[in-house]
Amino acid sequence: MKKDFLLAIYDCEEKLLHSAEKARDKNIEMYDVYTPFPVHGLDDAMGIKRSFLPYVTFVAGTIGLIFAFGFQVWTSAFDWPMIIGGKPFISWPAFIPISFEVTVLFAAHATVGAFCVHNKLFPGKKPMLVHPEQTCSKFIIAIEKDKVSVEDATILFKEHGAIEVKVQNVDTNPGFC
Repeated sequence: MKKDFLLAIYDCEEKLLHSAEKARDKNIEMYDVYTPFPVHGLDDAMGIKRSFLPYVTFVAGTIGLIFAFGFQVWTSAFDWPMIIGGKPFISWPAFIPISFEVTVLFAAHATVGAFCVHNKLFPGKKPMLVHPEQTCSKFIIAIEKDKVSVEDATILFKEHGAIEVKVQNVDTNPGFC
């Protein structure tokens, strides 16, 4: 599906941050911001809320811990009870290393899976390119054209250091490679 976007192109991350803050203050809804490297403070400047991924990690880690500890208790005390070295059937200090490892395993895999599903990342997906230099040297704010006054946004971005502001038709669902 193709959409028209207003693209504000910058050559400096400070100008981009300042413009993103001003756009947020004027209630301009940004589709996305493209940068060649991570920019500290951009999430706050865009008004993006905190991610849900830490909660996914915590829940998956808790499930992993319960699963690992429960499985070890079941195997050593109920399924195959053996007295070894005079230790009790449920010798919880011996269960700690395995429980830790399974906790990390569940948490890591669930977090990566949730991240990929949430961001619609899958093998073979083509990247959405709004500008040929978005991954090389330019910083770009993309706004859906029908959600903003093009004239007002152009003036705002030019005032705050945009080197170019243009409307461009972009394929938002490029499909597979």
